[in-house]
Amino acid sequence: MESRRTFLKLAAGTTVAMGLTSGIAAAEPLHSVPLDHIGIQLYTVRSLMTTDAQGTLDALSAIGYATVGVSGLYGHSPQAFRAMLDKANLRAVLTHTSWDAMRANAAREIETARVLGVRYLVVPSLPGSLQTVAGYSLAASEFGRWGVLARGAGLKFLFHNHGVDFKTVDGRVLYDILVEETDPRFVNFELDIYWIYNGGYDPLDYFARYPGRFPVYHVKDMAPDGSFEDVGHGTLDWPAIFRRYAQSGIREYVVEHDQPKVPLASAARSHEYLRNVRF
Repeated sequence: MESRRTFLKLAAGTTVAMGLTSGIAAAEPLHSVPLDHIGIQLYTVRSLMTTDAQGTLDALSAIGYATVGVSGLYGHSPQAFRAMLDKANLRAVLTHTSWDAMRANAAREIETARVLGVRYLVVPSLPGSLQTVAGYSLAASEFGRWGVLARGAGLKFLFHNHGVDFKTVDGRVLYDILVEETDPRFVNFELDIYWIYNGGYDPLDYFARYPGRFPVYHVKDMAPDGSFEDVGHGTLDWPAIFRRYAQSGIREYVVEHDQPKVPLASAARSHEYLRNVRF
């Protein structure tokens, strides 16, 4: 009888252990942000770029950044700027240009992007005069034209949002016009996470409504008072956002802080979070 009780206890323990093991095996593994796709928009360190561009790029590389988003050339030619990036072992994944520059000479802006070696050519904002349904429809039409030109040069065209792009005008959210009236083969979006929340909308809803349209995030956090904060030290739920990587189409995670008190310290703090976050 004792031997039978012993056998039953051992069998029960084995069953529990197998159940636990099965549960562990079934659990989805945690993911991390790919280190070679963590970048920073150089607007974050603009005050330093104006005085020591090469030193600033070298410092960002030393922090651990693999990529950058270009925000102007700070008086350098595209070729010289590319040489500085190469020297710092940084890869430019996108460059911002303006609506006016693209309308004046899209071919020139595309050539600059090609020299920099970027994948994405981005218009970061629209003039206030276009904040109507007709204005955003016009912008969508122009984006489509530029997207075809960009694709012909081996690039992809994106639009970067601000909070104002989520205004409702005549019953329509302006940003939605840009998404719905463009062809995803030629036009997609650099989603600034701070600014979509600032505009009153949730990026998770947009990932579900427009899957695959958001290959770049501006990873920008929000402080409790609504101001800017280093990534991972504000109020936004980054694991929940990053968990939708397949649905959103994200490829590049580009840190930005519009008003950092100490730019390189802010850059380092945000990079540390992205390097360690799991989702």
